[in-house]
Amino acid sequence: MADQDERSPFYGREYSEFHFHNKIYNYMIHPQWDEFGSPTLYSKILYADYEQSFAVIEFIGEWNDCITNDVMYLKRNIIDPLIKEGIHKYILICENVLNFHGDDDCYYEEWWEEIIEEDGWISMLNLHMHVEDEMNNVQLDSYLYFGEMFKEVEWRKLTPIGLYFKIQDIIERPRTLKVH
Repeated sequence: MADQDERSPFYGREYSEFHFHNKIYNYMIHPQWDEFGSPTLYSKILYADYEQSFAVIEFIGEWNDCITNDVMYLKRNIIDPLIKEGIHKYILICENVLNFHGDDDCYYEEWWEEIIEEDGWISMLNLHMHVEDEMNNVQLDSYLYFGEMFKEVEWRKLTPIGLYFKIQDIIERPRTLKVH
């Protein structure tokens, strides 16, 4: 539970089960989704393993780098504190990311450069096709692992460490070249 983890950027937060105030497209969302600066995107740190140096973070809403610079808020308010705690591998669950509007890639590049020296990586699971297309349009595949191998990962059926090993296996799996 991120609010009880002293190493979490959400440590000490108090949640209400009854007062809903965050919205996505005029729909109220559960108050246990964490605000991190974006007016349209919310997160939950589902799991952080400081020994294996990975975190599982789920998102809901519209990821908008173009207008609200969501990646800046994500990087500064969640990722930077986690990197300071030794987290270098990120599993981002994105099946509830409804839209993506790309812009500059410098925060993604910065994030990648900070974790690559520690054999780190960033994976995005279960993206909607239109979200993935937009991410490809702004060439985020240079910094993030997503695509066919990361679609329809049944993460709810796995333990966090099982999910970590599954994603690490996909990332480290040798790629074969097709020769025509």
